Amino acid sequence: MSGITINVDPVIAHLGGFALRWYSLTFAAGVLVAVLLVLREARRRGLDTGKVTNVALWSVLAGLVGARLFHIVDKLSYYLANPYQILMLNQGGLAIWGGILVGGLAAAYVAYREGLPIAKLADATPIGLIAGQMLGRIGCIINGDAYGGPTGMPWGFTYINPGAMIPEALKGVPTHPYPVYEVLWDLALLGLLLLLRRRPLPQGLLFLAYVGGYALGRFVLTFVRQEAAVLWDLQQAQVIALVALALAVVGGTLLTKAPLSKGRAMVRRG
Repeated sequence: MSGITINVDPVIAHLGGFALRWYSLTFAAGVLVAVLLVLREARRRGLDTGKVTNVALWSVLAGLVGARLFHIVDKLSYYLANPYQILMLNQGGLAIWGGILVGGLAAAYVAYREGLPIAKLADATPIGLIAGQMLGRIGCIINGDAYGGPTGMPWGFTYINPGAMIPEALKGVPTHPYPVYEVLWDLALLGLLLLLRRRPLPQGLLFLAYVGGYALGRFVLTFVRQEAAVLWDLQQAQVIALVALALAVVGGTLLTKAPLSKGRAMVRRG
């Protein structure tokens, strides 16, 4: 056995019949950090933070439902055989793409009802979203639910704790540390977004840069994972990533071709 041994119990403590897990803790921390950073950026852009808070609340709730539904669809055979596991959110099993899509749609709807400029609000979200995603992935490292395939690389993760959610066939086997790969990609994307944030971009383009950048990384990095292929030998996350990347490129192209007076808006440096 080689690689980096992961022997951390995913459960921090049992509170009655409830298991407090590291995944739950890091997920909650990620949501909190994301919301706080979005509110900070919304304030910087001159948006009504009271209304943005309402948007954030509904977006988080909808995003949670969407993330769970996408995961269930991806693992449908398992959940059909184990329906009682559907509501076990504290054990992991949240698909980021589902959260982004459903949460984003909910945010757009509530923002429209609140009279907030949707594109301007969208540009206030990427920094918080990517930071929150990185925190959430740290929980996946301990949980073992976002594992890669076997690897001979010295940085492979070898899960040996009985509570790890990695398949039994891969316990004791060095696997690609997919969550670490994604955190590193997200960190690079965060740096890019912070640079773009200071430029006079068309409203909505920063958000599309986030979507396109994350989609590109997710498509490439998912090749090291071992999930079921759904189309053209690609996994569900990769198919969604291709669609998201295409939409981001098309949307970004249309925005950059818009007249300066209609499509661009300066934001304060800070």
